Amino acid sequence: MSTTLTAAADKISFREINRLAIPALLAGVVEPIISLTDLVIVGRIPFDKTEIIAAVGIASSLISALTWILAQTSSAISSIVARYLGNKRLFELDSLVVQTFIFSLLMSAVVTLTTKYFSVEIFKLYNANGKILSYAVEYFNIRVWGFPLSLITFTLYGVFRGLQNTVWSMYIGLAGGFLHIFLDIFLVFGVKGLIPPMNIEGAAYASLFTQILMFLVALYFFITKTPFKLRPGKYIHAELFNLIKLSINLFFRAAALNFAFYLANRYATGYGKEQIAAHAIIANIFLFVAFVIDGYGNAGNAISGKLLGSKDFRKLWLLGIDLNKIVIAIAVGIMVICGVCYSFIGKLFTSDPHVLKLFYQTFWILLLMLPINAVAFTFDAIYKGLGEAVFLRNLLIGATFIGFIPALWLFDKLNMQLYGIWTAFTIFMLYRAIGSYWKFKAKYLVS
Repeated sequence: MSTTLTAAADKISFREINRLAIPALLAGVVEPIISLTDLVIVGRIPFDKTEIIAAVGIASSLISALTWILAQTSSAISSIVARYLGNKRLFELDSLVVQTFIFSLLMSAVVTLTTKYFSVEIFKLYNANGKILSYAVEYFNIRVWGFPLSLITFTLYGVFRGLQNTVWSMYIGLAGGFLHIFLDIFLVFGVKGLIPPMNIEGAAYASLFTQILMFLVALYFFITKTPFKLRPGKYIHAELFNLIKLSINLFFRAAALNFAFYLANRYATGYGKEQIAAHAIIANIFLFVAFVIDGYGNAGNAISGKLLGSKDFRKLWLLGIDLNKIVIAIAVGIMVICGVCYSFIGKLFTSDPHVLKLFYQTFWILLLMLPINAVAFTFDAIYKGLGEAVFLRNLLIGATFIGFIPALWLFDKLNMQLYGIWTAFTIFMLYRAIGSYWKFKAKYLVS
């Protein structure tokens, strides 16, 4: 009896996990919902449907890649804030937070200006040409201006998460999500006598305006709700170098991850416009499900940093196991729902019979991946909270260059096309899931 009570006392309660996870889930799904909504809406533009879906899919993928690569400061600041919270030294971080914002802003400004100037050349690397190239550049060159604001918003989310609060991020995300859907419909199709149809430009502007709103609301919560002030301080904070070091390792991790997505997009575009359109739909669903599962991962990110600060390794181990049980159950539930709605999901995005056929032939591979993805994403978030950036960097480089690229090359030679791309992704995610669990068990299992 006493052993059972001790084990229960060592666990983070399901209620505490949900307190952080559910708001984080609702906040996190906004970014993929923006891309998914754009795909759904532009798929109903009465001309060049396949080319427009392909273009928006490629451009959204590039923006997601840039966000993932540079938003690693969000995980870094979350880990540091949570650790200082666990040590009861939060008052020491005032200037670090503002210096992190400045660091994020400078990075994002350079990336925004560079990618906008070279956008044509960048999308040619994706094998885009003709109308697909033209539409991708048109959409990207508008939406990219919101990238610096998105990056700072994600950094603010990291601060909130480090403070063990994901509710503020949820409010911001929900406000942004509803605004984006509203703007997407009215700007793409127009309002008779008031707003002319803006087509693909309307989708891009809807995303840009949404990013502006989310930044302003996030800044409001930071100023009014957190103990930090908008003061950079007179001196560089000692933790800034640790944060930059952590961010750089996570940067290489995200770069390896997104190199895999880039190659997948390049191969899919080379197979034809219908193939890249179908691939774009599947890839955006992949990202949406990732952010759903990542809600629980973000709870692990916040709690694990705090447990590391207080050196409570038994609770940390039990947290990892419990989180994985939850996310695997969620993944199985999503599999069942998508299986029941299989034919409806494709038609939600397009009516092109060739694209739908390719989508239906391939989508089942993603569904079978979901439990594997759940484990990989959850451990990924926990390791970020623990500051295990070097391990994550090495794991993702291995998954990309040992798992994904050789498999993609082989399956391309076998002419498997989209089957090959998504089977290669399955190998990629399996490598990450197994490696993550092995490391966690070896380092954090306490008998």
